[in-house]
Amino acid sequence: MYLKRAIFLILLISINVLAQTRQVIELKQDWKFYKGQKEEAFKKDFNDSKWETVSVPHDWAIYGPFDKEIDKQTVAIEQNGEKIPTEKTGRTGALPYIGEGWYRKTFNISNLNEKQKVLLTFDGAMSQPKVFINGKKVGEWNYGYNYFYFDVTDFLESDYNVLAVHIANLGESSRWYPGAGLYRKVQLIVKNKESINHWGTYITTPKASKDLAKVNVKTKVTGNDIQLLTTILDAQGSEVASNKTSTIFNNEFEQNIPVTSPNLWSPENPYLYKAVSKLYKNGELIDEYTTRFGIRSIAYEANKGFSLNGNVRKFKGVCLHHDLGPIGVAINRSALRRQLRILKDMGVDAIRSSHNMPSLEQLELCDEMGFMFLAESFDEWARPKVKNGYHLYFETDVEKDLVNLIHATRNHPCIVMWSSGNEVPDQFGAEGVKRAKRLQDIFHREDPTRPVTVGMDRVDQTMKSGFGALLDIPGLNYRVHLYEEAFEKFPQGFILGSETASTVSSRGVYKFPVEKASMKQYDDFQCSSYDLEYCSWSNLPDDDFVLQDDKPWVIGEFVWTGFDYLGEPTPYDDKWPSRSSYFGINDLAGLPKDRFYLYRSRWNTKEETLHVLPHWNWEGREGETTPVFVYTSYNSAELFVNGKSMGIQKKNNETPQNRYRLMWMDVKYEPGTIKVVAFDDEGNPVDKKEIHTSGKPYKIVLDPDVKQLKANGEDLAFVTVSVVDKNGVPCPTANNQLKFKVKGEGSYRAACNGDATSLEMFHLPTMKLFNGKLVVLVQSNTKVGDIHLKVSGKGLKAADFTIKSVL
Repeated sequence: MYLKRAIFLILLISINVLAQTRQVIELKQDWKFYKGQKEEAFKKDFNDSKWETVSVPHDWAIYGPFDKEIDKQTVAIEQNGEKIPTEKTGRTGALPYIGEGWYRKTFNISNLNEKQKVLLTFDGAMSQPKVFINGKKVGEWNYGYNYFYFDVTDFLESDYNVLAVHIANLGESSRWYPGAGLYRKVQLIVKNKESINHWGTYITTPKASKDLAKVNVKTKVTGNDIQLLTTILDAQGSEVASNKTSTIFNNEFEQNIPVTSPNLWSPENPYLYKAVSKLYKNGELIDEYTTRFGIRSIAYEANKGFSLNGNVRKFKGVCLHHDLGPIGVAINRSALRRQLRILKDMGVDAIRSSHNMPSLEQLELCDEMGFMFLAESFDEWARPKVKNGYHLYFETDVEKDLVNLIHATRNHPCIVMWSSGNEVPDQFGAEGVKRAKRLQDIFHREDPTRPVTVGMDRVDQTMKSGFGALLDIPGLNYRVHLYEEAFEKFPQGFILGSETASTVSSRGVYKFPVEKASMKQYDDFQCSSYDLEYCSWSNLPDDDFVLQDDKPWVIGEFVWTGFDYLGEPTPYDDKWPSRSSYFGINDLAGLPKDRFYLYRSRWNTKEETLHVLPHWNWEGREGETTPVFVYTSYNSAELFVNGKSMGIQKKNNETPQNRYRLMWMDVKYEPGTIKVVAFDDEGNPVDKKEIHTSGKPYKIVLDPDVKQLKANGEDLAFVTVSVVDKNGVPCPTANNQLKFKVKGEGSYRAACNGDATSLEMFHLPTMKLFNGKLVVLVQSNTKVGDIHLKVSGKGLKAADFTIKSVL
């Protein structure tokens, strides 16, 4: 007992509560973790000294190994239109998320007095967490994607405290890789009992023009005879307005504060203000809380569409699952920021969290970097998709889960729409209509400022039942052939492409002959990057482009998906070892596929795009037809093969593909150089791009995404690793085995090559190139200094790189 207590105290967090207002303490380091059953682990004096020490956020399953048996199922996937059950593998990534785990953490709070209280907050725990402090059960939660908190004041003891969290993940509980464990942050909030409530501020901007904004601030509090001072600061920290009030109704202050000449938030100008709320009692400050917000207006109008700040625009959006590729679901701000930088370059201006509640970090970055957000809640309601899905908790939990989603996130200006569900089987029949209205009413009650959608895949049924008609925004998942009919039958006067395309491809893989194909399979379990292959329920990108461009009542699209994700390896659900998706515009490593440039050519209106495919290393295909595609923002271009013109192609309306791509279908392969010269609308050559046949792999090249890291123990650099020949020409078919070594004030975190069939573990310091590339993740520690990465491979000239770790 005494030895155990000494061990606890070595890892102790000591929180000295002397401040007048509040303290927020993130519980990051020195958690003890055990995978498996331990019936006594909730007890305060349980001996966990031999358990693994981890930091939180943490995903226990990402370290593998990949195993076909983990998520093997015999099932007919209803969303894919299947009728007969067949064996499926890799649906949830073939990673060991199923089972139980325990987390334990010691902490101390000193000088806590009778006027104070302590909240314990979780941004998410996968899943069904049961929470104990000092051997006593504090509470539990079912939905792994939801934010929740407990008042733990009465559970605390004066010497030291032990927090224990039990996690349990059932099989057949998800349609994609859900991860496992305390994958989002955990915090303690120490504040006065008389204070601003948790998630108690609610800021809206009911009037927002370039001349004047009305900022409405509602503040829920606990206390008597108190006053509230709210000060609005601009991005430089200067005060622009303030209001003080002691008028309170039903424990809520309401203030309307004018801001003159406001800076309006938009993707092009993501300007953020802060509201500093100070609570006083008898002239003494008893609580202070800062809320970041943006001033902007949104509108959805029949036959006009969506407007932001009075300007009509269409969503150029992508859907994102919550995993971060090789680091799993453990939230990491630098990994999220990198994703958004890549999407910003593509021209994306909107994100849909699919099909779950987003992390707070993701929303904060979207506020900062300028992305509109469709915040989704559930993949299931009362009718199941998977055996152990959310339908088990729908009736008991749905309202509290939605209230927490809305209260935790509604101050984010990026959120312009809510989604109460995705492709829910409840789309059928009267009961589903009632459920849709019930959930929409909760959103309207808690946040009257934003509309609600559902991603509907059974559009014909929702047109008959009234399901689609009652929604604020009818969201169509695919079903492009029903857009016209839905627009005529639904009363809203517009349609949202809530999920589009589901085109599949593997980075750097090209298949012949080049032709459109649905659910095409190949012996290597890859998909062609000519971007003409799609799923049985879906379509090609160009089909959606036509609707977006020609139908003013189509208000935008959210493409499935921005990045590949772990699990759901359609069209290879029945083929092992496929274990991650092929849908991504970028692969699992975050490397752009060819499709990236097809979307960029339409969406990035600030920069020109000129991209040529395929690569030009086709030994053995000499003289065979090898079509060349060009994705470009220019309307015409000329192709040359070893200096010989293949003619000029111009975009035209012959087919959707001809409208958005330049295609030379009859090119015969011969090694050498292909060159594309692009022309402006007057026929003048303005840009060119060349691709060369490479020689044998000679040396390794490193390209980091950042020049320095913060010495915070969690910042990441993503280093793209490629191989070139002696002349510096990239080798697009190289698959060399590489090794990684990190020295100095950092460590090797993971690697990923984007191959959906690779069973190499991300955390081991070796991996094969996939079509000439992979990405290495380097993580900082808590010391300032140099971090050295060396990458080597047999028969290759090694490469190294030094990155700075700074405060």
